[in-house]
Amino acid sequence: MTDPTELTDGADLTALDLLCAVPFHDADAPARAAILRQLADTELHAALVADAAGDVADLRMFDLPGATVALAADDAAVLAGFLGGPVAHVSLPGRVLAAALAAEGRGLLVNPGRRSEMLLDAAALAWLGQALAVAPDAAEAAPRRLTQPRPDAVAALADPLARRLSDMAGRIAGGALVGADWPDGRQGHLLAIEGASADDRPALAKALAELLAFLPEIPGGVDVTFQPLALPAGALRIEPAPPAPAPAPVRRDPHAPPRLKW
Repeated sequence: MTDPTELTDGADLTALDLLCAVPFHDADAPARAAILRQLADTELHAALVADAAGDVADLRMFDLPGATVALAADDAAVLAGFLGGPVAHVSLPGRVLAAALAAEGRGLLVNPGRRSEMLLDAAALAWLGQALAVAPDAAEAAPRRLTQPRPDAVAALADPLARRLSDMAGRIAGGALVGADWPDGRQGHLLAIEGASADDRPALAKALAELLAFLPEIPGGVDVTFQPLALPAGALRIEPAPPAPAPAPVRRDPHAPPRLKW
């Protein structure tokens, strides 16, 4: 395969590329988990044998030593460039493509020639599916005592939680991570989410459960609550980053010729 540290001249870095400063297969376990989580949320363009007919798409498969894989990229131009010209493709979320391939015992080659190149066998895709299938506990047990979060939990969770909560800007007011002692004797952590509507809570809880499934295991676990809490001293406050301002409208020259569309 192509050296994954090489980039096509002038190519823009995608979200997957930015996570792969170290090539995927050389990265440590937490970094690989973060890359796979991004892959699940990324729209991938997968090569087809021919244009889709209705709702049926026949993935183009490639035989590699020890595996049969589909080919996909997070930029359709990258896919066409790798195959030497325009190619029929289908665009769908990474999680959907991974689940379909894992069910057939097939693998996936992603972004060949990019710094985010990765070759995922059926076992890796099945692991991804299992992590994405995690469901949050609907129980809202009250902790016996709230404490300052442990330093190891802050080190592991602060940055990923900040990024995920920023994705939720406009749907939540913020969040806080605290230590929690539970009535059953368990000592873990609790993520308190503020300002979420009742309708949004199930989807937000699922998104946070998925995030936690890809992070290093925190002793005692991390629970999520949408109930207001009296935060203890030392609680880790996490505020969503404000959304980027909308770009200023481009004023078109009224004397310019019309734009043509095909």
